[in-house]
Amino acid sequence: MHTSRSHTPLAVAAAALALGAGLTTSSTASARTHTSADTASYGWPVKPFDRPHPVRGSFGDPRTVFAGPPTQRTLFSSGGDFQFHDGVDISAPDGTAVYPVASGTVGAVLKDWVAVDSGSGRIFEYRHIAPSVAVGQRVETDSTVLGHVLRECGHVHLTELENDVPVNPLAAGHLTPYEDRSVPAVSRISFRASTTGDDLMPELLRGRVELIADVRDLPSLAVPAIWRDLPVTPALIEWRIQRADDGKVVVPTHVAFDVRSHLPAYGDFWRVYARGTHQNMSVFGRHYSLMQPGVYLFRLTPGGFDTRTLPDSVYDVVVTATDIRGNHSSASQRFSVHNKPGVVGS
Repeated sequence: MHTSRSHTPLAVAAAALALGAGLTTSSTASARTHTSADTASYGWPVKPFDRPHPVRGSFGDPRTVFAGPPTQRTLFSSGGDFQFHDGVDISAPDGTAVYPVASGTVGAVLKDWVAVDSGSGRIFEYRHIAPSVAVGQRVETDSTVLGHVLRECGHVHLTELENDVPVNPLAAGHLTPYEDRSVPAVSRISFRASTTGDDLMPELLRGRVELIADVRDLPSLAVPAIWRDLPVTPALIEWRIQRADDGKVVVPTHVAFDVRSHLPAYGDFWRVYARGTHQNMSVFGRHYSLMQPGVYLFRLTPGGFDTRTLPDSVYDVVVTATDIRGNHSSASQRFSVHNKPGVVGS
C-alpha cells in the first residue's frame, strides 16, 4: 500500500505578468476533449459526476513551505519543504460529499484522507476530507460517500497511482469529462550566472549561464472565491536557440519540464524549478500569503548553458509552453554572446 508524502493544501500560480522587454510571443489553442470511451477513464469525485469541475491545482505544480520569513533571502536560500504536486486539487465547497471515482476496497484511512485500491495496480487517494469509511470496506463508484470536504479547505485533492507511481489524472483516458481552452503563457525569459544569482543583461552574455523561464497557465474553469485567477503550471515546457538574423536553429529543441504522464524525480525539485519559485499563498515561516499569487520559474538548462559552444553573435532563445490538451504558446528572448576579451565594438 502506497503512503504518500504530506503536501501543503495550497494551490499555485498567478495571472500572466506583463511581457518583458525583448520578449516576443505567439499562441495556439488546440483544445481536445477526451471521452469516456477511453477504457481507463473515470468520472469526478464530486457531484455532478459527469460534468467538469474547476481544478485549482495541477499535477507537477510546486508545493513550497519556506523555513524563513517572506524575504528575498528566504526565497533564494531558505530550507523548507519543497515538493511536486502529485495530483489535482478539485474545487468544492466545504462539506461537499466525496465519492470514489472507481470502485474498490479502502486500503488506508487517516484523519484527513482515504485511499481506495481499485485493483490492477491502481490506487486513488482523496485528501482534505473527513473520512466516513473504514479500512477493508468495499466502496462503489458514485454511490459510497468516502467523506466530506473539510472546513476551510474548499477542495478535494485526487491522486491516482499506477503501481505506486503517481500519474497525471488530467491525461487523456483518466478524469473525464475534461477539456481546456486556456492557453499557457511564457511571461519572461531571463539569464543568471547561477540559479541563485542576479539577472544578467541579455545584451552581453559570456561563459556558463542559467536560462530561466517564468511560465504559468490558468485553470480551464474559473475557480471561485480567493483562488480566483491564480494560475497553475502547464504540462510541457520546451526550448531551443536560433540565430537572430536568419532564424536558423543552432541548439535543437530540449524538454525542460514534462508532467503529461509522470512527475520528475522526487529529489529534483530545485533542478526543475529555479530559486525564486513559490506557490500560490505560499507559507514563509509563520506567515501565510493569503491571496498572493505564486511565481513559477523553470530552469531550462540545469547546471547552466555554456555560451562558448556558440560563435559570438546574436541569438533568440524560444520557449514553448503546452498544457495537457495541447494548447500552447511561445515566447522568445534575444541575447548576445561575446566571449572574446573586452566588449562588443572595443
